[in-house]
Amino acid sequence: MSSDRSSPLLQPALQEEEDRSTTRGRTWWQRALDVEEGKRQVLFSMPMILTSLAYYGIPLASVMFAGHLGELELAGATLANSWATVTGFAFMTGSSGALETLCGQGFGAKLYQTLGIHLQASCIVSLFFSTLISIFWYYTEPILILLHQDSQIAKMAALYMKFLIPGIFAYGFLQNILRFLQTQSIVLPLVTLSVVPFVIHIGIAYALVHWTVLGFEGAPLAASISLWLSVLGLAIYVACSKRCKNSWRGISFESFSYIFINLRLALPSAAMVCLEYWAFEILVFLAGLMKNSEITTSLIAMCVNTEAIAYMITYGLSATASTRVSNELGAGNADRAKNAMSVTLKLSILLAVAFVLALAFGHNVWAGLFSDSSSIIAEFGSMTPLLAISITLDSVQGVLSGVARGCGWQHLAVYVNLVTYCCIGVPIAVLLGFKSKLHVKGLWIGLICGVASQAATLLVITLRTKWTRLDLSADIDKEDPRIPLSSPLA
Repeated sequence: MSSDRSSPLLQPALQEEEDRSTTRGRTWWQRALDVEEGKRQVLFSMPMILTSLAYYGIPLASVMFAGHLGELELAGATLANSWATVTGFAFMTGSSGALETLCGQGFGAKLYQTLGIHLQASCIVSLFFSTLISIFWYYTEPILILLHQDSQIAKMAALYMKFLIPGIFAYGFLQNILRFLQTQSIVLPLVTLSVVPFVIHIGIAYALVHWTVLGFEGAPLAASISLWLSVLGLAIYVACSKRCKNSWRGISFESFSYIFINLRLALPSAAMVCLEYWAFEILVFLAGLMKNSEITTSLIAMCVNTEAIAYMITYGLSATASTRVSNELGAGNADRAKNAMSVTLKLSILLAVAFVLALAFGHNVWAGLFSDSSSIIAEFGSMTPLLAISITLDSVQGVLSGVARGCGWQHLAVYVNLVTYCCIGVPIAVLLGFKSKLHVKGLWIGLICGVASQAATLLVITLRTKWTRLDLSADIDKEDPRIPLSSPLA
């Protein structure tokens, strides 16, 4: 006679009993966090953090080299770098977000050959927009003067931008290839392929600035050269690596039929990123309109840079959320995608708390790296509690934005960003900054209101929207590329 344990009718009950026993055997932190998923995400996010910091450092290092030539050169290079970020680099970073959806879900669905086609389509789109941006950059001087910038600084910034024009083309291709590799979880090689160009860039920039007649112009030219070297290194890896043999089959004219599919996701992705960048730059502009503008502008700029560096660190988790969610959705595993999102959110909060604690205990040292003024350092200390709140909220919304890109919800997220930043954050910042005695604190409180509204709205969308896979074929419905397959992945 067979034992009761072998009876199929008892199997569900026995399984439930084993699951409860396993759960009871776990520690509280193991129950709070999926350890295996957490390990996978940490191993994925660390290389992405290092990679993003290295590529972020290339244009930043050029600004530093130019800044050591004099105060006017520093002002021109700083203005040019900010102008390049908000009018070009942010757009290129955002538009590449289409690949986080298309390549991520395509990889999960094992449609490997479509990944290379989507990459080529995205590069065609980037080439088109880079051309438009380069024309816009060429006329930087009259545009900056129209915006009431100092004529001498505007002239230096315009000169810097002209030598940076080749770099915008490289930056677009660079972001696309990064997303192509990221969505396949090919991240460890990216550390070498980003750190090596950064180190080489230091040498190129020093040589062009100090050993040639170029001087100031050598700094942006070095950035353009280094960005193209980065693209070349990544392209060689994609063409030669065995890990890309299934996803990269060479150049195909089929990619032209995927351009409009890419655009439907690339444009809202770009708008998502640009709206965030513009909101922070608006705060710097508003600070310049206040009394004691030198102090208020420096203080807001320090806060913006601190927030940006914190976001660069948490960006690795945003990329992790996008990749894990898109891969699992592509494979038809909506529940695993939701579990991955939950784990990433918990990790982002832990990372934000660690950063905030470091800032709380070391804010004076950190502020001293930006300024020697005791009054500015003291004012920055008073801003630290507000920075702690904004950094924590920004880390949460960064993950939720990654989830939106992974699911293909860019069309929803762009409206969220538009309303929360332009209709909530900036108006409250103006009201509290200029109509109350809060001044700089009022500006940052307004930003916090915008980020909090953004995070809350994205969370509601994430919890209330049905998680479905995209139809990745070229014969997609012309009105909406976000069409679920026959069986929704609820």
